[in-house]
Amino acid sequence: MDWNLVQSFLTVAEAGSMSAAAATMQLSQPTLSRQVAALEAAMGVSLFERGSRGLRLTQAGEALVAPARAMRTAASEVAIAADQEQQLLQGSVRITASEMATAFLLPEMLRDLRIEHPQIEIDIVASNDVDNLLEREADIAIRHTRPAQGALFARELGELQVQAWAHQDYLARQGTDFQGEQLEDYDWIGLDRSDFMLRRLRDFGITTGRDFFSLRCDNQIVGWQLALGAAGVAFAPDVVARRYPSMRSILPLLTRTVLPVWLVCHRELKQSARIRCVFNHLAERWQDLLATQPADGSLA
Repeated sequence: MDWNLVQSFLTVAEAGSMSAAAATMQLSQPTLSRQVAALEAAMGVSLFERGSRGLRLTQAGEALVAPARAMRTAASEVAIAADQEQQLLQGSVRITASEMATAFLLPEMLRDLRIEHPQIEIDIVASNDVDNLLEREADIAIRHTRPAQGALFARELGELQVQAWAHQDYLARQGTDFQGEQLEDYDWIGLDRSDFMLRRLRDFGITTGRDFFSLRCDNQIVGWQLALGAAGVAFAPDVVARRYPSMRSILPLLTRTVLPVWLVCHRELKQSARIRCVFNHLAERWQDLLATQPADGSLA
């Protein structure tokens, strides 16, 4: 039974008139009258006798008052429990981010979160799919484009510096004096079915196809491992690549770019204390991480 309809009936029964009940519920009198009529139709009985002296409960109406009050008490208890649950720093939070971010950047952030809030559980979705939040497959997303949907709350955290990197052994294999000055001088590692990297190359004024890449895989971690294995050149965030002393930046003037970092969640989910806690923790840690990048994009 629809609690909203029962609540309308109970308010009218206790107030004694449609006008008084409508004022209590801050509804128009016709709206309230329609809700009572809808309940009567659903039950197949009349709940009020309508006469010159106003409304009077029928026998069926009188019989419904006690159960309706019990429903009101139960609804109030549910609301209180839900509010208390929202304020607890426990339960699960589902986070989605790119494969590179989940593999190389989130672990330390989530380690510290778990130390501070051991009752919060974390589910991780390693995905580049921007629709995760809209489909409610995640509570929080780290993305590199600003969401256009009004149902989402987004905070821009800064910019992630990205450029092309190659292993020193790969460069040595090209020749001790090798200093390629054109993109075509290198063996590029790129994505297979995704056109993300091709779109980034167009940002550099380079229009090409997937055959530009000698090695292709849509898994970013595999692509980076290929570069670590001296198989070719791959794009990677500087904050990841600089952890590997054997990796060298190549053609920085041609390949250096930045990706905006957006932290996103559904607006209503911000009412949950645990999601708000994780959101704020990630925002702070990401901003700390981005602040470690040299202002000029150099490798200092």
